Amino acid sequence: MTHQDYWITFNVPLSLEEAFVDCLLLFESKHGFNSVPVNDHHHQSQGLSLAEQVRGRQKKIRFQIVVNADELSQLLIQIKKDFAEAGIQYWVVPVIERGFI
Repeated sequence: MTHQDYWITFNVPLSLEEAFVDCLLLFESKHGFNSVPVNDHHHQSQGLSLAEQVRGRQKKIRFQIVVNADELSQLLIQIKKDFAEAGIQYWVVPVIERGFI
């Protein structure tokens, strides 16, 4: 099965929220994107404040966007260029089905 659309999820540090929104607004696919606050639980303590290390989590913003195969590489290239070494975690999964009900 060949997938035409991909769902990309980014976990972004709070300090980069506005810059990331601006980046996605400039790129915005025909379907828009969404964001939600999340708690990132990770075994690595690098970059965590003492309070975050004690709590065992770090507050981040999760962005999700659906793009087609052509847009996928364009978006990742732009994000990697604009936010190099920013500690943004991402993953890409194929969209099996989509629509509105």
